[in-house]
Amino acid sequence: MPPLEQEVRSNLRHNFTVNLFDGAFFGLALGFSSFSAFIPIFVSRMTTSALLIGLVPAMHNVGWQLPQLMTAGWIARLRRYKPTVLLLTIHERIPFLGLALIAWFLPGLGKQVALILTFLMLAWQGLGGGVTANPWTSMIAKIIPGELRGTFFGSQAAAANALLSVGSIAAGFLLASTSDRIDFSLLFLLTCGAMAVSWIFLSRTREPEDLAKVIPAKKAPFWKGTRSIFRRDPNFRWFLLSRLTVQIANMGFAFYIIYAVQFFGMDDITAGIMAATMTITNIFANPIMGWLGDRWSHRLTMTVGIMGSIFGNLLAWKASSLGWFYLVMVLSALANVAVWTIAMTMTVEFGTEAERPVYIGMSNTLIAPAAILAPIFGGWLADRSGYPATFLVSAIGGFLTVIVLLLLVRDPQPKRISPTT
Repeated sequence: MPPLEQEVRSNLRHNFTVNLFDGAFFGLALGFSSFSAFIPIFVSRMTTSALLIGLVPAMHNVGWQLPQLMTAGWIARLRRYKPTVLLLTIHERIPFLGLALIAWFLPGLGKQVALILTFLMLAWQGLGGGVTANPWTSMIAKIIPGELRGTFFGSQAAAANALLSVGSIAAGFLLASTSDRIDFSLLFLLTCGAMAVSWIFLSRTREPEDLAKVIPAKKAPFWKGTRSIFRRDPNFRWFLLSRLTVQIANMGFAFYIIYAVQFFGMDDITAGIMAATMTITNIFANPIMGWLGDRWSHRLTMTVGIMGSIFGNLLAWKASSLGWFYLVMVLSALANVAVWTIAMTMTVEFGTEAERPVYIGMSNTLIAPAAILAPIFGGWLADRSGYPATFLVSAIGGFLTVIVLLLLVRDPQPKRISPTT
């Protein structure tokens, strides 16, 4: 066994644990400052524009995806990723302190100035997450052996979802019981606190230096590496295609709750139960599907999850009563795990250690346009032909994804039974 692998395995239990807690407290932080709930509410206090309010989650997602390929060439030359991760991740954490200050000084700043500053903080946070994502994913792929990556990513996602739920509930009570003058300031400060704890756990990671890694004397332009990979790795090309078509498969998810409210009269309490159903399913499905991928096949596990999207969309398309949407949410959670946890695990299995950052960057940056345009297309289709039409097209997108995964994509690496952590 090479010395690097020996050191990785000797620190495996420690690294698994500290990074699990890093993800858990990061999830708690995002529970306090949800990009789909609480930050849009904060923005709504400064503007009534639905477009601006809707930009909040979009800026977060786009900021996370777009920069990853741009930094891949630099990241690929690192022998240790941890120092870069610890430095860059500050840029996805410190903006919440800026939001706390904006919330506190909002009456004096005025709504227009506060709104501009808020979006500057959100842009900073999104891009901070984007530049951190590639080195962080590369670090995790290095310190967690291949036969345990699905288990790790799934367990971390489950821990993050569990504490995110706790944070969201606590945030709801805080907003309901605290005056408008200080409520969001406290919420963003709690976010900073959870982010700080997360960073401390992250800083305890033990990453060995890869002295055997071959680094070219001259840094090549990032597009040169992408062209080379496209030419010689058809399996990755097909995997990217599946990542593109799955955006269509999942575009119906954004409209399930709206459809249930408008056409089945769902009340707020039931909507909350629906959301909880999906969260609970996510908590259990993430580690189970990650473990299953490690021991069976990430490609086939991803396929099973996407089939959940197909059946969920078909159920929503043909639902005759509100009760069917509980099953729709469960199936959507399985699809969500497939699209995020399993796809991330599968991505890091392509290429060599030196090439991995380029693969990670391509897998995220190149699908960003589809991730942005798919929900816009779904909304346009719903306005033109009704929500059931959007669900039907989403099901077709899921079917195409399954065909690509089953017939054209192969698992990048064979499965190996792992030692226990």
